[in-house]
Amino acid sequence: MMGEVRTPDRPTSRTTMRRAIGRAIVSMAGLGAVLLAWEASVSLWSIPLYVLPAPTVIALQIERDWALLARHLQPTLLEAVGGFVIGNLIATGLAATFVYAPPLSRMLYPVAIGLRTIPLVAITPLLVVWLGNGYAPKIAIAALISFFPTLVNMSRGFASPSADQLELMHALAASQWQVFRLVRWPASLPYLFASLKIAATSSVLGAIVAEWIGSDRGLGYLIVAATFEYRVARLWATIAVSTALALAAFLTVVAFERLAIPWRSEDHE
Repeated sequence: MMGEVRTPDRPTSRTTMRRAIGRAIVSMAGLGAVLLAWEASVSLWSIPLYVLPAPTVIALQIERDWALLARHLQPTLLEAVGGFVIGNLIATGLAATFVYAPPLSRMLYPVAIGLRTIPLVAITPLLVVWLGNGYAPKIAIAALISFFPTLVNMSRGFASPSADQLELMHALAASQWQVFRLVRWPASLPYLFASLKIAATSSVLGAIVAEWIGSDRGLGYLIVAATFEYRVARLWATIAVSTALALAAFLTVVAFERLAIPWRSEDHE
């Protein structure tokens, strides 16, 4: 019909899947190119093992030490997940409180910034003294490092609804809980997942750094032990496993984002 306006078709599930597979192939090709260049450089310039082992050497070391690496991976994973969950829950709850209590935000926000500026290597020994030498101080560090990005993003996310949206809810006599559930929370989801992507990798880093001090297990402890024992291949193998853990955490958040807000994923295809 004349004058009819056609809206662009939404991408189908099959199209979205093809695009996702295509991006994965490109990413794997890029990683493969880096590893090949690394391997060739080590071989071409005869770089000593103690300076930089080749990727094949690291892979063989991972295979050789897999039982050891898996045993030390478990506590690091537990600490990272525990800190990630606790830190993000506290940050999200505090950000929601800030929206409805601006004076509290002005009072506590500088405190949160101050906590974020404390170096991890400085606060970890204190947490070991206060909480003991078990999982608690490592989880606390992972929670602390996950806390600030989520607090900042969710404070913006909860405040992101427009004045027109809030005025409409007021005209409909919606309660504060209904405004939060129907307007503020959905609007904050992109901000939430943006912060969770940062916190997912940061929590792994925080757990590993915390294990450097006063720990006898975990990937961080294994890195320190391999360094002092001059086991360079084992050191790089542990670094590779730590990197894989952080990447897996990031991709897990991405997968949940696609489930929670699929329309945003489609808009970014």
